[in-house]
Amino acid sequence: MKSSDSESTLKPCSADLPAPQNYFEQPSQAINDVTLDGLRSSDVIVAIPVQNEEHFIANCVLALACQPVACRHGIVLLLNNCTDNTSTIVRNLVPGLPMPVLTINTTLPPPMANAGAARRLAMQYATQLASPGSVLMTTDADGQVSADWIAANLAAIRAGADAVAGRAELDSEDARQLPARLREDDARECEYDRLLDEIRATLDPDPADPWPRHTEDSGASIAVTLDAYFKVGGFPNVPMGEDRAFIAALRRIDARIRHSLDVRVVVSGRIDGRAVGGMADTIRRRLAKSDEVMDERFEPARIAAQRAWIRGFFRRIWSAGRATPNAAALLSRLSNEMGSEIEALLKSSYFGEAWVQLETRSPALRKSQVRVSELPNEMQIAREILESVKRRIGVVTPAQVNPADSPHFAAIEQP
Repeated sequence: MKSSDSESTLKPCSADLPAPQNYFEQPSQAINDVTLDGLRSSDVIVAIPVQNEEHFIANCVLALACQPVACRHGIVLLLNNCTDNTSTIVRNLVPGLPMPVLTINTTLPPPMANAGAARRLAMQYATQLASPGSVLMTTDADGQVSADWIAANLAAIRAGADAVAGRAELDSEDARQLPARLREDDARECEYDRLLDEIRATLDPDPADPWPRHTEDSGASIAVTLDAYFKVGGFPNVPMGEDRAFIAALRRIDARIRHSLDVRVVVSGRIDGRAVGGMADTIRRRLAKSDEVMDERFEPARIAAQRAWIRGFFRRIWSAGRATPNAAALLSRLSNEMGSEIEALLKSSYFGEAWVQLETRSPALRKSQVRVSELPNEMQIAREILESVKRRIGVVTPAQVNPADSPHFAAIEQP
């Protein structure tokens, strides 16, 4: 990937965030020509929001410094609202690093003092220094990316992905400190998640994200091409859940998203996290009391399978550009949506957007959650569905699947 010449000053950010120039405490120290030129010639720029990470930031940055990749990469660190020794640690660490690092010290005002705004701003700095054809990556300041993290991300992108979501694994020592009950609950959830996703991958296969894969959309590990990032307008301006919202936005424009098992990062299992609603909040809540209802992304197995079958059926019709009368009637019955509305959705430029609209409007596609007490039974149902579906249609490619073949749907109703 080639770099191009850029202007010597940063471009202004979008209107909903302050201009970057206003956010440097000491411009003469924070910005210098060597750093900027190094970042502008980088094939990969990793943007990291940082807040009070004196215990983790050194290992985070050093893991990125030790990447054995044949490409140029740089780092943008947005130190926001830090009141500990993070800034001092970074200042002492950066001069000895083999790659360019832009460090930005700032205090975000109350409306912006959240994880979502910090990551969005860090990524905006990265985009203003990136050259055409560059890849943007982001991770968390308490994480340590694997030794081949950059290479594994780039391999997926070179294979055709527009974005890559990696796996965030809990630090093994921190995990051992958690009560056995929490570890067992997590293992069951992960297994149920895997079963549901394999059902989805079988009934509605995605050529850009084939099985095996994972389901995490975590800010601890996201890579995206510069073109795809701009196409969706960057990370959404939300206070939390910006990672899932960003991947959802990419999905709506049919971006090719790979959930690669080869891209990994180890994150801390602390309970005093920085992001509201993040992993630390979940651990702390479950330490106090077990959840009664599972996360909203988990739904009853039959409903999840039915949703996947309908999505695959709708995908094939959308790809064809029109529906036969029988196909339109079947989709209308399954989704409880008027035929005229379905015809309008089939004209959408993106399948992802059309599916979101159908899913939002249809009472039949309304999501329901699973109670924790119901999980063992739902897991058994999921196994039976998966076995039945595989027996009927096998693990196949999208071109081999005909969603209009009614026995597939029968397999869901009667596993």
